[in-house]
Amino acid sequence: MPLFARILLLASVSLASPLVAKTQQPSAQASGATSGHSATFVPADFTPPQRVRVAGFRLVPLGPALVKIDFDAYMSSIDHLQKTFTRSTDWPREDISQADAMRDMETEQARFQKRTSFAYAVLTPDGRRERGSVYVSPSPVGAYDAVVRLWVTKAEQDAGFDAELYAWVRTWMKTDWPFRKVAYPGRSIDWRTWDASVAARAAEKGG
Repeated sequence: MPLFARILLLASVSLASPLVAKTQQPSAQASGATSGHSATFVPADFTPPQRVRVAGFRLVPLGPALVKIDFDAYMSSIDHLQKTFTRSTDWPREDISQADAMRDMETEQARFQKRTSFAYAVLTPDGRRERGSVYVSPSPVGAYDAVVRLWVTKAEQDAGFDAELYAWVRTWMKTDWPFRKVAYPGRSIDWRTWDASVAARAAEKGG
C-alpha cells in the first residue's frame, strides 16, 4: 500500500490517528451499479467531473502526469499541511521520494477510474502550478454519503484562497454531485466530534 494511502487509512480511525481524505473506503451510499464498476460510492449513471474551470483556478483528476507539480506543492508546505490537513507528521515529510510520489499518483488515478474515490488537483488557470487538492471519498460515518477534504499550500492559505476554495467546493458538491449529505471534517464538523463519530461507527462494526 502506498505511503500516503497508509496514512489516510489510519487517519479515519481515531483522534490519535486523524482522518485524511484519500483512502476512506468504508460504507458508502449504495447505488445499485450494474455497469461493471466495482464500487457503489456513486450511482452507475453518474459521470464524475473530469475538468472544471472557474475564475482563478481549475480542477483536474490527480494522476501521474501531475506528479511533479503535486510534489512541489505539498513539499513547499510540510509544516502547514501536517497541522491543518493530516494532523500527522507522517505526511507530508521531507524524506518522501519521487517514487513514493508517483505511486500515490498512480493509486489516486486507479481509484478515480474504479470510482471508489475522486482526487483532484487545484491548478492555476495555466496549469503550471498546484494551489491545493480536493478529495471526495466514501464516509465512514453512516449519517453522510461522502467526506470531502481539501488543502491549499501555505502561500495560498496566507493569500486567503482556502476560504475561497472551501466555499466553492461546497456549492460544487450541491450542484454537480449526487450526494444528499456531505461531511467536511475540520470545517463544518469539528475534529473532536468527527473523530468520535468515526470511532463509534468502527466500534459498532467491530461489535
